[in-house]
Amino acid sequence: MKAVIQRVTRASVAVDGIEHNSIGHGFLVLLGVHRDDSQDDIDWIVRKIAGLRVLEDSNGRMNESLKSKGGEILLISQFTLIASNRKGNRPSFNEAANPEKGDEYYSKVAVALSEALNNSVKIGVFGANMQVSLVNDGPVTILFDTRNKE
Repeated sequence: MKAVIQRVTRASVAVDGIEHNSIGHGFLVLLGVHRDDSQDDIDWIVRKIAGLRVLEDSNGRMNESLKSKGGEILLISQFTLIASNRKGNRPSFNEAANPEKGDEYYSKVAVALSEALNNSVKIGVFGANMQVSLVNDGPVTILFDTRNKE
């Protein structure tokens, strides 16, 4: 599982030109599910996102989490994060989860994040062609990969 977390002042997702969801201050999370992911991967990535301390404290330092400071999450499924670019110029998506597993794990991550943060998580539309807009705050962008737990 891979996640790209962007600290934002606002973000939104639209499908067919119609806004589906939006948030104010918080995190835009792009999530890709690998075919070999398990519940352990869900647990790890949720713990990392929920505990991520990149919000400013009273001294202007990145030291607060969404849970301690408040804020929202917009979670977007993005299987292309699992792309392999080892050969040629056309990415391979063979390692991405099939749509059924991808949708199931995407939903599980949304529910687990909602529970961890005591706040509802807004989501995109799984499998849809979405238009995502954001204003990255900082900019701050953090990457998590359950296959490379740094």
